Amino acid sequence: MGNGGRTPAAHESGFAAHRAGVDRLLTSYRAIPPDANVRLAKKTSNLFRARARTNAPGLDVSGLTQVIAVDPEARTADVAGMTTYEDLVATTLEYGLAPLVVPQLKTITLGGAVTGLGIESTSFRNGLPHESVLEIDVLTGAGEIITATRDGAHADLFRGFPNSYGTLGYSTRLKIELEKVLPYVALRHIRFHDLRELEAAMGQIIADRAWDGETVDYLDGVVFTADESYLTLGRQTDEPGPVSDYTDMDIFYRSIQHDSQQPKRDRLTIADYLWRWDTDWFWCSRAFGAQNPKIRRFWPKRYRRSSFYWKLIALDHKYAIGDKIEARHGNPPRERVVQDIEVPLERTADFMEWFLREIPIEPIWLCPLRLRDDPANTADRPWPLYPLEPGRTYVNIGFWSAVPTVPGQPEGLANRAIEHKVSELDGHKSLYSDAYYDQDEFAALYYGGGTYSTLKKRYDPDSRLLDLYSKAVQRK
Repeated sequence: MGNGGRTPAAHESGFAAHRAGVDRLLTSYRAIPPDANVRLAKKTSNLFRARARTNAPGLDVSGLTQVIAVDPEARTADVAGMTTYEDLVATTLEYGLAPLVVPQLKTITLGGAVTGLGIESTSFRNGLPHESVLEIDVLTGAGEIITATRDGAHADLFRGFPNSYGTLGYSTRLKIELEKVLPYVALRHIRFHDLRELEAAMGQIIADRAWDGETVDYLDGVVFTADESYLTLGRQTDEPGPVSDYTDMDIFYRSIQHDSQQPKRDRLTIADYLWRWDTDWFWCSRAFGAQNPKIRRFWPKRYRRSSFYWKLIALDHKYAIGDKIEARHGNPPRERVVQDIEVPLERTADFMEWFLREIPIEPIWLCPLRLRDDPANTADRPWPLYPLEPGRTYVNIGFWSAVPTVPGQPEGLANRAIEHKVSELDGHKSLYSDAYYDQDEFAALYYGGGTYSTLKKRYDPDSRLLDLYSKAVQRK
């Protein structure tokens, strides 16, 4: 392995610091009582489901937050599991490199994206974050650090780790692939008046990796209404020129909208492109008034980021602020509908038409994805707990808001309807937020047949970690 453009001493220093962090992690593991579940001692999270409180000490991951080394020749990086993508990208861009998939929010960690959900506008060509992992060190429920690779002794854990959400172990180090990037991204925002035309266009772009004679390196979209939707096509470029700034008064998602039959063009630096959604947490900052020009002008720039909005959300969850405001206006509490789901490309318009009729939420994010073309992926579904089919295109659909509850109806009425529709359309739902499946249905969807139970017995024989159903549905 190369030394990442550093001196040998600096390279060794990175690994020495990492080993010290792992030692602190193991010491904290041993301090957790045998009858207590093992959890992270982590104050922040990008999960949106409530978690049960515990007085037991947690795992000390404070020494696992750094990029250990970058090898620019091999285009790989060794990264501690709790390193945020913000820090990872800042380091790799110094070498003109980036992770193959960079999730939208700065404080998502690499380990979190691999064990949970991670997707972005390169996913139509680069798949999901776990597909660019070359090897991974995992602290198992048994308290052992093991190294898992695609074809090694722990290949079963390597393939079963994605979508396990910390129930099989926690990553301490990941070695990942990187790709070259250019300094700028040229954007085209293309408007559609019909969702089926948009669906067809996505399929064509993914097949050709181009549109109207221009290469497409990045692809995602936004649906505002049934007759106003957009695809945003990005092309890497090193051509100098003016760039837009959506970290100040201008708001990225509003810049997409236009009435012209011709694409609306824009340019961003590669860093600003990768974090274009973070400044306003897509469009969710409007719930806090941060998009009101009179408020935005005085809103400190350092607080225009997803991590700060998350803190506001956490306060709302703790004190039920939103429900109290609704009650003062004579309204019932609102049901949180914060989800990312995937449906096959050919069912995208079907789902969107149903959703726009039944669930009063807009805008909606679209992000197509395909598992990478990998000769090693000979299995029908090579990632058993994240059961997407190789060779099939899916579209991730993200919607993040709340809807009025219906008095007398069961909890999670809208979420349950969405779960049913996604299954009906042969889709899949991520588990970072609320889920309402019964245990048998959940096992059929997320346990990969007997795979999960087998992995649980091998790597967490004493059940020190929560199981996936308890964590994702029962919110333990």
